[in-house]
Amino acid sequence: MSAAAPDDPFGSPAALSAALTGAGYLSDPGLSTVAYLAQALSRPLFLEGEAGVGKTALALALAELRGVEVIRLQCYEGIDASQALYDWDFPRQILHLRAVEAVAATTAGTRDGSAGRLAEIEADLYGERFLIARPILTALRTPRAVLLIDEIDRADDEFEAFLLEVLSEFAVTIPELGRIRAVEPPLVVLTSNRTREVHDALKRRCLYHWVEHPSLDREVEILRLRLPQITEALATGVATAVGRLREAELIKPPGVAESLDWARALHALGCDRLDPESAAVTLGAVLKYREDTERVTAAGVAALFPVA
Repeated sequence: MSAAAPDDPFGSPAALSAALTGAGYLSDPGLSTVAYLAQALSRPLFLEGEAGVGKTALALALAELRGVEVIRLQCYEGIDASQALYDWDFPRQILHLRAVEAVAATTAGTRDGSAGRLAEIEADLYGERFLIARPILTALRTPRAVLLIDEIDRADDEFEAFLLEVLSEFAVTIPELGRIRAVEPPLVVLTSNRTREVHDALKRRCLYHWVEHPSLDREVEILRLRLPQITEALATGVATAVGRLREAELIKPPGVAESLDWARALHALGCDRLDPESAAVTLGAVLKYREDTERVTAAGVAALFPVA
């Protein structure tokens, strides 16, 4: 393997892991390795796991390390290729056509070559200046790009098939402009909360990693890394309580994002540790469904704390 440049955070899985930590993202060896390989092999990275475990945050951290803004494509039911790839600026095209008509009216009957100019103006309707690049086309044209395709499980089968074609060659065809191929393949990160199964064909094109909820010790590390202003006692209390909430039968078990929100809320209230009283009044920072709050309250907030 050739030596990496000194400022290249992808020089090795260990180097990437250290760089991610510096960017505020605490990775484990498996995740660092698969992220390194996605870059080294120019393969999309497919991250699956429950909401809030840090899938999107990894893409943001990788973009920070590459010195670029993440290019985000948020998937939803009904999304189609034009919303992901490109569109034409119809209002400006209409204004352009009106200008063409004005030119035609003023040059009618002349022989000064205006007819040829008119043809050029009409051909320009589908030129670059009227092209609206959506996330995928933008990523193909941007050096060192990080393309985040978020919550692919919300899209439908047709959109998955479109993505499979694009990610196989990192190229697209625009009928009016021709074939556009990435000079440098973007680093593509797809995420899924597994609300439905994504087709095997798309997964096979990617490097896959299941992102777990962190262990207690790792979650404490994450809280201390992201929120250095909080005490270790508060970080430990929040991580312990969130771990117990994940074991309960909740509609939406809290993820790391909710742990961070809870710790921030408690710190803002001046708490240096988590106790039943402060937990009871701040449950809205960690639980997002009324039924979950009622379940935890009915069982007793004290059940979130270790027995002395």
